[in-house]
Amino acid sequence: MLGDLKAWLRIGSNDEDEVLERLLAGACGLCEQFIGQWLVVREAAETIAADGSWQRLLARPVVAIEGVEAAGVALAPEAYAFDIDASGDGWVRARLVDGPGKVTIRYRAGLAADEAALPEAIRQGIVRLAAEHFAARDGDVATPPAVVSALWRPWRRMRLA
Repeated sequence: MLGDLKAWLRIGSNDEDEVLERLLAGACGLCEQFIGQWLVVREAAETIAADGSWQRLLARPVVAIEGVEAAGVALAPEAYAFDIDASGDGWVRARLVDGPGKVTIRYRAGLAADEAALPEAIRQGIVRLAAEHFAARDGDVATPPAVVSALWRPWRRMRLA
């Protein structure tokens, strides 16, 4: 996305690359918060109560649940169950033989394998937001263009309490 951002800003040199990379990283983080989904697939570990109830994993969309372990030891397959629903939520249910406890779930979540595979609207919104922050680098207040939320809104997933 650095090339896209530099083209948008009409920057031909590499002098600002470090600043632009940080702005892109910040814009990606804001995008993830807005849409409620991880952008690029990465590994996650989450500790949940092993009380036999179904529990939703925090990151989404989940692409793979790789293991369930207690105190660093993998649980036997009959001690847990998992599911990834149509919306990409990961669900895990575990019960330890010796009673309630905690288990760690290792999984991977994200919309795309890499930045290049992200939907174009998400990429464009990230570039536009990073460009706005770059333009406001001299102390001006960065006001995200309305087009950014319009570009990201189709991917927004919110959870009700």
